[in-house]
Amino acid sequence: MTAVTVHAPEPAAPVTHTVLDDTPVGPLTLVATGESLSGLYMTDQRHRPPQETFGDPADPDEPPFAETITQLRAYFRGELTTFDLPLALRGTPFQRRVWAALCTIPYGETLSYGQLAERLGALSASRAVGLANGRNPVGIIVPCHRVVGANGSLTGYGGGLDRKRRLLAFERTADTLFPAEVCA
Repeated sequence: MTAVTVHAPEPAAPVTHTVLDDTPVGPLTLVATGESLSGLYMTDQRHRPPQETFGDPADPDEPPFAETITQLRAYFRGELTTFDLPLALRGTPFQRRVWAALCTIPYGETLSYGQLAERLGALSASRAVGLANGRNPVGIIVPCHRVVGANGSLTGYGGGLDRKRRLLAFERTADTLFPAEVCA
């Protein structure tokens, strides 16, 4: 599970970004609002905001980027199963509830959209849960890749089904699927 609190960003906080180029899933654009992570976007990601909304470029050694990068590298090496980062996510109250619920899905496990809706006490809201899941602004860390169809099939993923398949396979095995030099 991810140890995070999903809250809305402060309206006046500065927005900055940095790019982590060398990940096993391709370049990741990390966006911060103040000292909280507010975005993690993959190349060609569905619902990726325009680049100009990511604010000014920032030093990757600044908060929260340095800790985010450290934890992502440990995750990709298979050494980290729980992220612990400050998150400030823009979304409706329902979306933030869904994103917080995603963080309760254990590493290496999956839930269906219906099961996630049930956890939220909204049995008939699996479609709304799916829509909120698709708008998750912090993929991997808020593990929307762990949500599957009712029959266990891989359904849409903002980063693409190939990435979803690789992330799920990676989490289900003891060995890393990703080259060690990429995760250093």
